[in-house]
Amino acid sequence: MNNKPYYSANEYYKELYGEKVYKISLNGGMSCPNRDGTIGLGGCIFCSEGGSGDFAAAPTLSITEQIDEAIGRIRSKYSGSKFIAYFQAFTNTYASVDYLEKIFSEAINNPAVAGLSIATRPDCLEQNKIDLLAKLNLTKPVWVELGLQTANERTAVLIKRGYTNDIFEDAVDRLHRAGLKVITHMIIGLPGESLCDYENTVKYIANLNIHGVKLQLLHVLKNTALCEMYYRGEFSTLDQNEYIDIIVKLVELLPPHTVIYRLTGDGPRSILIAPEWSTDKKNTLNMIKRRFAEREAYQGKEWRKWQ
Repeated sequence: MNNKPYYSANEYYKELYGEKVYKISLNGGMSCPNRDGTIGLGGCIFCSEGGSGDFAAAPTLSITEQIDEAIGRIRSKYSGSKFIAYFQAFTNTYASVDYLEKIFSEAINNPAVAGLSIATRPDCLEQNKIDLLAKLNLTKPVWVELGLQTANERTAVLIKRGYTNDIFEDAVDRLHRAGLKVITHMIIGLPGESLCDYENTVKYIANLNIHGVKLQLLHVLKNTALCEMYYRGEFSTLDQNEYIDIIVKLVELLPPHTVIYRLTGDGPRSILIAPEWSTDKKNTLNMIKRRFAEREAYQGKEWRKWQ
């Protein structure tokens, strides 16, 4: 029996692989069209210098070396034999198809790797790249992670996302038609947004029949445009109780088959400016669990195993 009122990633992986699976972060050595001047410079206003891949290995290492190093680092806390190779840093389809096939094949053919998860932008998914991912998906499961962040087009302009919702929708449609599962990233706490905006984004995601969602607390990181806005007093970050209340409400809006891959996040402590409470991720997750239990909708009921 699942002990959570939502379909967790751990449960999904155990159903798929029969055991707990650990995700290892890789760096494919790519950049981003929102950084190199193709569509913008500096990236999204919240994005760190590491391109959201601050926990990934050094791009100077080969993919095999990165995998071996990552597995070595986590052996003390994970004794399993299966790993998801997570291409996390920057935009991981922002290269030629030949290069992508080389690095993705190197990862997927590694005996320790049970599948690929590829973080990218919807405007960097030309059809030949989707065809490559679909071919790899015949070997081992492939998930494509898209950074929507918000469905509010005004906020998208503010954060310099660099694409409109119709581009996101088109990419999701083509990925689905290719038989690929999509995981969508959503940020909670973006400047100017309210609970109504968060709910609208979750409903937007649900209407697209997205496989999975990563709900991410907004982190203010050093050397970002968001950090400058924060110091100028243009917005404030959410406090812990606000965030937990929002998370519970949003999860309840998602379809029961949606896999919840993340309920919060932890920015690197060395570059985190705010909110400071986010450094204790375990405590936040425990508080979220208790808040679910307290809600009237779940009182006196078993935790439901959602299929």
